[in-house]
Parts: sequence; C-alpha cells; structure tokens
Amino acid sequence: MLKRILSISGKPGLYRLVSQGKNMLIVESLSTGKRTPAYARDKVVSLGDISIYTTADDVPLTEVLEKVKEATNGQPVDTKAMDDSVLRDYFKTILPDYDEERVYTTDIKKLFSWYNQLIAAGVTDFKEEEIAQDEAAEAAEKADDEQKNS
Repeated sequence: MLKRILSISGKPGLYRLVSQGKNMLIVESLSTGKRTPAYARDKVVSLGDISIYTTADDVPLTEVLEKVKEATNGQPVDTKAMDDSVLRDYFKTILPDYDEERVYTTDIKKLFSWYNQLIAAGVTDFKEEEIAQDEAAEAAEKADDEQKNS
C-alpha cells in the first residue's frame, strides 16, 4: 500500500498515485481528494522506499508505522504538546535502537505527521496489505510470462 503513497517535495501532505502519463504522474491528495500532476522535475518519494536509521540495520518505514500503530492503538499522535526531548524519548519507546545522531527531530515529526495523515485517510494496514499486493503482482507477472512462453 505504501508503495503507492507519495511525498512530493514542495507540496504539503501525502498523495496517492492514480496514474502515470508521459513525463508526469497523476496524484490524488489523501486529505482533499483533489487530483494534480506531479512532473519529472518534482522530487517524488514513495513511502515504501523510505527507511529509518538504526544502530544495526535500517528499518523500513512500513515496520516503523506498524510499531507506531501498536503503541497508539491506531490513534493519531499529538506532537504539538511535546518538546524535542520528549518527542525523542517517545520515539525511543517505539523504536529503541534508532540512530540518535542521524535521525533528526524534524524527521520524527514528519514521520508522526505522515502517520496521522494516513490514519485520517483510512490507511491503517501498513504492512500486510502491501505484502499481499506484492504477492498478487508477482503472481500476475508470472502468469503473463507463462502465457508469453507458451
């Protein structure tokens, strides 16, 4: 699911990939539902491609969002009342081994902001649904290959 959710530099909020055109993507805002183009010059990042630095291996954003959901029982996170040290301490309860030198407070705020936007848009399955979609896509590709080879 998160492979189709995008962050676009310079545009607020998150977007769902609707379609691809020549030299552009058609995206839909998760908050308003308004469709707009994202051009090749825009910096577009899929949430499925993002990971968080830890002291061992990097942890995919999907796993971190699942941990946030478990910690909050699927409720939004209010970061406005937290100062930086409280926010970092709270994030440490969710991901204890995150790299405190390479993960900035702004990164943590953005992660919680994205989590809140996803929850508000009704996206609550961060991992299982994505795995099922990937398996279905792989099965479809395999079936296409078998048809081409026969």
